[in-house]
Amino acid sequence: MRISTIQTFNNGNQGIQDNYAKVTRTQEQVSSGKRLLSPADDPVATVRLLQLDQEANRLEQFKSNMSAATNSLNQEEATLNSVTNILQRVREITLQAGNGALDASDRKALAQELSEREEELFGLFNSRNARGEYLFGGFQSQTPPFVREPDGTYSYEGDQGQRSIQIAGSKQLAINDNGKELFVDVGNVNRVVTDRTLPAADPAVPFPRISLGVVEDKATYDSDFFSSAPVTVRIAADGSSYEVFETANAANVLASGPIEPNEDNSLQIRVAGVVVNIDGELAGGEEFSIDRGNTAETGEKRSILQNIAFLRETLENTGDSPADKLLRRDKLAISLENIDNAMNSVLSVQTSIGARLNVIESTGNENAEVSLINTKVQAELSELDYAEALSRLSLESVVLQAAQQSYVKISGLSLFNLL
Repeated sequence: MRISTIQTFNNGNQGIQDNYAKVTRTQEQVSSGKRLLSPADDPVATVRLLQLDQEANRLEQFKSNMSAATNSLNQEEATLNSVTNILQRVREITLQAGNGALDASDRKALAQELSEREEELFGLFNSRNARGEYLFGGFQSQTPPFVREPDGTYSYEGDQGQRSIQIAGSKQLAINDNGKELFVDVGNVNRVVTDRTLPAADPAVPFPRISLGVVEDKATYDSDFFSSAPVTVRIAADGSSYEVFETANAANVLASGPIEPNEDNSLQIRVAGVVVNIDGELAGGEEFSIDRGNTAETGEKRSILQNIAFLRETLENTGDSPADKLLRRDKLAISLENIDNAMNSVLSVQTSIGARLNVIESTGNENAEVSLINTKVQAELSELDYAEALSRLSLESVVLQAAQQSYVKISGLSLFNLL
């Protein structure tokens, strides 16, 4: 086959250029430390690296979200710890107020401290996190959730939402709790209205009297008492026994028993989840009514602030007469149980916060492991194997030198040299 001189020169030049391009590319890889200098080097690996970059950005955002969630939950937990401490002190005041040796000035001093504790709780209920958002307003994070009305009562202006933040691909975490469920919708044990009906109630003749009723078994109250109320407690004519029946249907007797006063000289009666005391001497034939609660004080729920105000007013307004002492006894007992309900409500949320912080910690560990794996894969796809690259550079350099030397020899060949 005949090969022209120009073809020989072109082939030699092209070979040198190709080998030089390989050496140059390998040298660029060595100097940059990257295996991929352009998407064309490995399209599949390039696409995978783009996906890993996006995943790294998502994991970084999740890390930022978890930091914000941790700060908010820690702030809420610290606030609830303060609330619990105050409620514990209020509970101590309630027990102290039951001491019969206290006089009006002593009770006034306790009421003054309750007023200060009430103000302190009001401030805590309107706490904010580090970003200036109200912790207990639900979705309404920019306005105070609790407002004091001109008459001294309190209203909740937030909603019942719960803000969430994404901390993983398919995991949302609540970062707050709304104040209505936490501080407002606290179970109230005083859900009945009681009165003496025969003889008719008369402030001048307070005894015998029926105490404020207490719901000691909510499930039984909801299922039995609620459908039966109102009910009547009737003392037998000889004063030796009692029976409780539906006011609208006297034939339906709900409870009965002998008159057996306890150590406080009171008769304790339990009916359909409700317990009441009848105080004073019974002549026989008296009747008392127990009905479902229909006032602000006897509703199913009573807020923490409302309960403390109720307790404070009790200490401020009751005197030292026998009737006032019994009324104070009843209200203190109710307040004590309601405070316990409030503390249980707060404790339940504190437990939930602890669980959420544990979720953040475990999710952070999972995300860190995923990030570590992704970084390893990125390194395998993009970083250069220096040992292989340097060996390849050495080989390509030898090939280039050989191409250059062979080109010089071949280009020097000519028939004129033989003449």
